[in-house]
Amino acid sequence: MLDQSFLHIPGIGPATELRLWRRGILYWDDFLACRDKLPGFSPHRQALMADHVSESKRCLQARDFHYFARALPTREAWRAWPHFRDKAAYLDIETTGMGPWAEVTMVGLYDGRRVRTYIHGDNLDQLPEDLQQFALLITFNGSTFDLPFLRRRFRGLALPQIHVDLRYALARLGYRGGLKSIETRLGVQRSKRTAGLDGWDAVRLWNEYLSGSGQSLELLIEYNTEDIVNLEALMDVAYDALRHQTWAAVTAP
Repeated sequence: MLDQSFLHIPGIGPATELRLWRRGILYWDDFLACRDKLPGFSPHRQALMADHVSESKRCLQARDFHYFARALPTREAWRAWPHFRDKAAYLDIETTGMGPWAEVTMVGLYDGRRVRTYIHGDNLDQLPEDLQQFALLITFNGSTFDLPFLRRRFRGLALPQIHVDLRYALARLGYRGGLKSIETRLGVQRSKRTAGLDGWDAVRLWNEYLSGSGQSLELLIEYNTEDIVNLEALMDVAYDALRHQTWAAVTAP
């Protein structure tokens, strides 16, 4: 519903966007068709809004995700998902712990078709280059964990993508807690080999791999892969539910 959004336009907040929708202005083209005829908006303000709406149309047609990454409120980044789904990456990292001393051991990327695994000491340094092909990043708690760790690991790392953090998107729907508990509530299954594993098990598996256990590395890769593949299923749930929640507010008395 990116082409139905007005929140990214300067001076428009949730209340004004809701007011536009309730007047039947549901799409950008609806706004452009009735510009200069909106009660409660000065001609000057309507002209500025129309300029931004026209720019939004141009950028969406050009698939300029940079524009929406800058302008769209972080809380509403989920709205961009259908428009950039074909250029989305589901991302999850593993580390040696939680503190500032911890190091990134593994990063998983999933684009809906292919899983890529980046391993410290092997191909991890390829990650920054590969990330540049994506328009949208989807994480769980990436705002406070994954992305800060990556920026610390790769100095000067550019992450210009639209970012959807499912931890906060799902919390708006009443799903709080860790990724595994939310998966369970939503019926998302894990394999028998990885069921019950958590972040501390990931640290243990990495240390076992450093001690020579190839099987531990294989299990860690499987665990990380399920993290990122399951994010797509959760994104499906979050988008449909948030869209329903948004439009329910439009029709509410």
